[in-house]
Order: sequence, then C-alpha cells, then structure tokens
Amino acid sequence: MPAVSEPDAPSDAHPVDLRPPIPRLFAFGLQHVLIMYAGCVSVPLIFGAAVGLNASDIGVLISADLLISGAITVVQSIGLWKAVGVRLPVICGGTFTALTPMILIAHEYGMPAVYGSMLLGGVIGIPLAWAFAGLLRYFPPLVTGAVLTVVGLSLIGVAGGLIVGQDTQAADYASPGNIGLAVLVIAIAVTLLCLGRGIWRQLAVLLALMIGTAVALPLGLYNLDAVGDASWFGVPQPFHFGAPQFPLTAVVAMTIVMIVVFAESTASILALSEITGKDIGRGDLARGLTGDAISGIFGAVFNAFIDTVYTNNVGAVATTRVFSRYVTAVSGVILIALGLVPKLGAFVAGLPGPVIGGVGLIMFAVVAIVGINTLRHINLGDPINMTIASATVGVGLLPTFMPGMFAKFPDSTQIVLGSGITLAAITAFTLNLALNHTALGVNARRAMTPDKSDSSRFAAHNMIGEDAHVASKS
Repeated sequence: MPAVSEPDAPSDAHPVDLRPPIPRLFAFGLQHVLIMYAGCVSVPLIFGAAVGLNASDIGVLISADLLISGAITVVQSIGLWKAVGVRLPVICGGTFTALTPMILIAHEYGMPAVYGSMLLGGVIGIPLAWAFAGLLRYFPPLVTGAVLTVVGLSLIGVAGGLIVGQDTQAADYASPGNIGLAVLVIAIAVTLLCLGRGIWRQLAVLLALMIGTAVALPLGLYNLDAVGDASWFGVPQPFHFGAPQFPLTAVVAMTIVMIVVFAESTASILALSEITGKDIGRGDLARGLTGDAISGIFGAVFNAFIDTVYTNNVGAVATTRVFSRYVTAVSGVILIALGLVPKLGAFVAGLPGPVIGGVGLIMFAVVAIVGINTLRHINLGDPINMTIASATVGVGLLPTFMPGMFAKFPDSTQIVLGSGITLAAITAFTLNLALNHTALGVNARRAMTPDKSDSSRFAAHNMIGEDAHVASKS
C-alpha cells in the first residue's frame, strides 16, 4: 500500500500525488538517499582519481554532485511550471555513462574543456529532449523490459564490489566478516519486506541499513575519519577549474553522452510509470529528459556531472510500494543539505560497503525482475520478439561479463561500447524499429506462417497416402 496521504488530499488523487505525514516523508526520503548515495559519490571519486585531482578538488566535485543531484531531484519530483520535471518519484544522480568521455576529454584538453563541453551538451540537449520524446512509441514494453533486465543484472557486480571490496590485494578483501555483515543486512531487509506490515515494510531498507551500521560500528567497519576533516558549510565555486573551453570534438562527445543518458532515463521513467500505474505522455517524458539536460548545464557551472534517473531507486519504489513524488522531493532537499554541509556528506559517505552492498543487491535484482515482469506482457512466443529480447540481454551483458573487451577500439567508440546499458538500449531500439515497424518484420512473419493453400495440399497428400496405405493392407 502507498503511504497515507494528508487528510485534505483529494479522494481521487493518484498515489504518486499523495503526501505522507511529515515524519514519514523524512524517513522515506532518507531511505532513498542512503540507497543511492554510494553510487552518487562514486562518480566524482572515480573521475577525480582517473584525472589526478587532489583530495581537496575531489571534495569539491562530491559536494557539487550532491548539490546538483538534489536540485534536479526536487525539480523532477515537483515540476517547474510546465517546462521541466516528469513529476514521478525519481531520484537523480551523476551517471557513469559520462565518466569515460569526461576522463578522455580531461586528458586531451584539460578540465575547462570537460565542463565547457558539458555546458554546451546540456544546452543542445534541451531541444533534443523534446525530439527524443517523440520516439516514445518506439519504446514499448519489449524494449524497456529487455533494457531494465540488463540494467538490473549489470549492477549486481556493483553490489558485489561493495560487499567484498575492490582491491583484491587488500587484507580485508572478501573477508568472512564483511560477507557475513552483508548477509545479515539482506536477511533483515527480506524479513521486513516479506513479513513486515505497514510502516515496517515501507522502511525495511532504512531499518536494514541502520541495524547493519550499528553492527558494523564496534567491528571498526564504519570509517568516520573524513568527518573530522570536513568543513561545516561550503558552496561550490562556479567554474572552479577555470573558464570553460569548447573543443568541437569534446562538445560532440558530450552531446552523444546526453542522448545516451536520455535513453537510460527513458527506460527508468517508463518503468516507474508501470510500477506506479501513472500514465505518462510525450510531454511528461520530454519534461523529464529536459531535467537531464539542465543537470548538464548546472553541473558544468558548479563542477558536477550530468544526472540520470537512478535505477536502484526505481527498484526501491517497486519494493517498498511508496509511490509519492513528495518523498523523493524530500530526498532532493536532503541531498542539497549534504552538498552544502560537507561534514554531513562525509558522515553518510562512511557507511560500510557491505551494508550498502547488501541492500543494493536486493534493489538491483528488483530492477531486473521488474524488467522480466514487463516482458511478460509481450508475446514471446513470437520468434521475432523473442530474438529481440534475447539479443538485447546478450549484447547488453557482454561488457559486464567480459570487461575490457572493447579496450582496443578507438577511444571515441568507448562512449557506446563501454556501457552495457547503452549497448542494450541501442540494440533493443534498433531491432524493434527494424523488425516491428517496417516491412522487413512483416515479411519475416509472413515467411514464418505456413501458406493455407500449401497446408491444404499437404493435408490432402497425407490423406491420400494414408488411404493408399490402408488399401495395401487390405
């Protein structure tokens, strides 16, 4: 059941538009933040390390990323007039899709070019968002279901990395203690999700995180060293790395990234539409994708990243059945606070990996199951539909199971080839367009269907053969 609305809420209001009481709003909002936080801060951490930034500059990236993520989340949830915001329970955060091209641009042209190209990519993205939304009818359940399945399965490895660690040479890598803590968190979450009632079930993820962290504290797994060094208040300085620059190659690359982000967000938005039962049209999708484009503009100004709709939080909505967009708006406010108060951000960043990973394992798996459930609405008995879904899942999971398989390809192609999610979206969209919206698919299906006259002749031939066989026996 969705959270209870305010007493004065319209009786016919959709669950997406209901507002829970203030205490639940905050608790549900905090739950979303804790689910997405590790992924959100990972983007600036990985980028900063890859381009050789110092700890202070990486701290600037983290604060800016949280601030922009929070602002875009609020806009997407509440809406800004009739121009921006999908008005669904979405959480936005820095996308991994932009990491590889941003790193390449930084090495080739420098940091000012990274944010200059992102700025123009965001500006160009605004009209592209409305054009892209016109393709909504080419994203049927066959496409979104296959892509979501790939998204969920691809992220399982991320959860595993949080549980066992990333450094295989570290002393605590894959330690029984870390794995045991993750198992405990999973057990608590599953117990509450399956046996809990009302508020206990809706806050299952948050309670599992809190209990897991409490257990980790005496074990020395909760690292709070960074909290003491962090400042109490800070506002990211615009263009911290210098005046923006606009190399043509970099601008083209970031524009392509924006289109890829649109494809990712479209799959997540359509999944939320199905999960919540809230129908969306072209205008709703366009306003949601415009939010992605605007994140590129403000992300460039304040040294952050392009945002996308986080799929792990889509899984949280499906799991907890809390559909209110006001909950995610509160999540956005919390993210803004974390961005403006680095000490709070450092406190949350210290949450143990096994705890986040245990919860993430469930959330990511839920996304995959949502994708599989979406495919149930498709006639997979049709060989063409089955082939499209199979090819999408197979191609999309290749980079996950075979990391580095495209390492010898040109750097410019890494924008597409380096992301299994991107490959899945392109594969599903292209095959569905070619085989379900052109004469090619019509002819293919006609060839698969036996001709009635041929069937009649075949049946008659069989009858003659049987009669002759009977006559010979007589």
